[in-house]
Amino acid sequence: MKLLNFFRLEGTINTYNSKTNNMKYKITLLILFLILTAFLRPCSAQLKLNYDQQWPSFRGPMGCGYLNNVKTRTSWNIDFPMDIKWKTAIPGLGHSCPVIWDNLLFVTTASTNMNDESLKLGLYGDIDEADDNKVHEFKVYCLDKNTGKIIWERVAHKGIPKSRRHTKSTQANCTPATNGKYLIVHFGSEGLYCYDFKGKLIWKKDMGILNPGPYTESNVEWGYASSPVIYNDVIVVQCDIPKNPFIVTLDIATGKEKWRVSREDEVSTWCTPAIYSKSGKTQIIANGYRQICGYDFETGKKIWRLSNGGDAPAPTPVIANDLIYLNSAHGKYSPVFAVKPDAKGDITLDEANTKNQYIAWSVKRGGAYMQTPLIYEGLLYNLNVNGMLTVFDALTGETKYKESFKEAFSASAIASDGKIYFSSEAGNIYVIKAGPVYALLSKNSVKDNCMATPAISGNALYFRTQHSLIAIE
Repeated sequence: MKLLNFFRLEGTINTYNSKTNNMKYKITLLILFLILTAFLRPCSAQLKLNYDQQWPSFRGPMGCGYLNNVKTRTSWNIDFPMDIKWKTAIPGLGHSCPVIWDNLLFVTTASTNMNDESLKLGLYGDIDEADDNKVHEFKVYCLDKNTGKIIWERVAHKGIPKSRRHTKSTQANCTPATNGKYLIVHFGSEGLYCYDFKGKLIWKKDMGILNPGPYTESNVEWGYASSPVIYNDVIVVQCDIPKNPFIVTLDIATGKEKWRVSREDEVSTWCTPAIYSKSGKTQIIANGYRQICGYDFETGKKIWRLSNGGDAPAPTPVIANDLIYLNSAHGKYSPVFAVKPDAKGDITLDEANTKNQYIAWSVKRGGAYMQTPLIYEGLLYNLNVNGMLTVFDALTGETKYKESFKEAFSASAIASDGKIYFSSEAGNIYVIKAGPVYALLSKNSVKDNCMATPAISGNALYFRTQHSLIAIE
């Protein structure tokens, strides 16, 4: 009996010890979890801060067009070496903009072996196509952003261009995009390419013939220009072409399509898509003429639709103030819209109204043909191709002022340090003070044609001109 009681007692003690050890184990796991959570939160915040200081795609972080917490130059003289950080020649033609991640700058171009590509700038309405019947090299450059030294260059494709371009366009219009690991480059009909930061080709994909042109002239091609966008390691590409327009998402690591949906009756556009994300819900925003739409990021399902944009749209949607801003100008319509992100169904305005349940405000005529608007410090800066600048209150649509620069523009505006930078086609850079009253701070020149939207990184401005990349700090 005593021996039996001993074993019972020992079993009770072992059970107690086992429960105690189990409790200690759970407490230890809880402590480790709390430590890990506390560690990851600042890391996540740091990653966000790091992204916000990059210039990873067209118009910078999430396409906003500005950088905070930097000090950029107001004035310079391009002929004074002390005013220029560096200048590097880039052969060929390209309207693609520079993108920057940490110390690396990427840009694309398309060139013949004779470097005799033609470009006709200025304000004109011709629909003429360029003569691009020679073999071109479609190239990617990687430069050191601090010195301008070319680190590597790659020929993505070599051949006679598969589609034609406007005399004011190029065969390298699309701005690259990066997530800090991969570089995505789009040459339209010549394909979509993924490189790592050392220049190794990871994959390439034939996107078909992408030949947008005026919808009233079926045999005219003006050159593809929609830039890729990256969000959560997914690439978004908008392909509004005369036949079977579509929007598609792809896995960044493999190039495998996730989904593809028709853009239905949309005409040719040159718009880069945008991303709206809040509270776990993400939309892809596509500008257009008949199909200005929000699509579910995960499935491609159309959430809302708006029509009556300009009939040859190029501007990118802009996300700010928990609104989606869209503009365009060509043909009958030249609107500016401020759309609420909870929009559903067909939200097209009738002729008499400028707002409805899902449109906070709009302007019937006053949008831009080429340039994406800039929304900065509560104001919307809308510059048209003829140099007419209109500044709106971004929340109400109230016009604050209008001013004309009296020359041709194609590049979109950028901002930093309380200043707005406008680059004319002739290479004049107008710097104005941000605010509701017009104040010109300086007018500078890069002494070369300038069609591409500049980039910002650190305290430096990066201009892509017809012949060079120029850094000014």
